[in-house]
Amino acid sequence: MSQEYEVRGGVFTGRVISNKMQKSATVRWEHTQEIPKYERKERRNTKITVHVPEDMELEEGDTVKVGETRPISKTKSHVVMEKIEDEEQEGEE
Repeated sequence: MSQEYEVRGGVFTGRVISNKMQKSATVRWEHTQEIPKYERKERRNTKITVHVPEDMELEEGDTVKVGETRPISKTKSHVVMEKIEDEEQEGEE
């Protein structure tokens, strides 16, 4: 059963931190938030459970592009759109 998910809403890049679930992975999205009182920026991260299409193979540490979609399950409302090749990883191989 192959199903396409329409991407609507936000698109971001993140790093896969766990892929032990079937058809799912956990992605960490690191971002910054402005704190006006102190005129500084703060680093934050968010862990999101994403749907992985059947034709895509992911490993921990991969950088991926993730898009928001309709709710797929109780915890999943994002889908992996593509795997981004890192220049660092290409040099190590």
